[in-house]
Amino acid sequence: MQTSKQTQIISVTVAIAFCIIATTMGYIKIGLPPVIIVGGSGIIGFIFWYFTYLKNPTDPKLMLPLFVLTVACLQIHITEEYLTGFGPAMSRLFDIPWSEKGFLMVFALIGPTIYTLTTLGLYYRIPLAGFIAWFIFIGPGVMEFTHFIFPLLQPEIKPTNLNAITENINGSIISSMPNYYYKTTGHYYFAGMWTATLPMIPGIYAIYRLTKEHKLQKQ
Repeated sequence: MQTSKQTQIISVTVAIAFCIIATTMGYIKIGLPPVIIVGGSGIIGFIFWYFTYLKNPTDPKLMLPLFVLTVACLQIHITEEYLTGFGPAMSRLFDIPWSEKGFLMVFALIGPTIYTLTTLGLYYRIPLAGFIAWFIFIGPGVMEFTHFIFPLLQPEIKPTNLNAITENINGSIISSMPNYYYKTTGHYYFAGMWTATLPMIPGIYAIYRLTKEHKLQKQ
């Protein structure tokens, strides 16, 4: 089913606006490091979506299972991140105000709402739903590898202090910030690292499978 030209233009406009607004708000509320990851995922996801889904949405029989499986694995991963203090750990690592409340708002409340609506949109082949799906495939599908880099980076805040700390960062009190710096802890781990590969597996497979399907359709 071909997407009308008018719908394509509206979808592209909204997708671009989403990328700009999300990264801008993220930068204002949190800081630059997470925005690089999210913004990068948005740009790459936009490119894949534009060339594979926008004009001719993928059959939901293929797209939906890949998306649902990736999101399910992502939620398991987010559970580990919450239990191990991912938001506060990132705050200590990069000196940014990312509280546990902020983490929960984005990943436990707003995120699942968007994912649920996206499944409905994919079923009806709504172009913007395809953009969100590709954003998820690229983000958890590829960018989760950064969890394996974070333990090697020296925290901006008290890198030699092994204890969880509470400090005022840019006017926000961030409590219980753990330190996962490898040279301090002696353990190679960062919040969410053990389950980081879970969403990567279906996410990367989805990228491969959907790009392959697009090439077959063109032929």
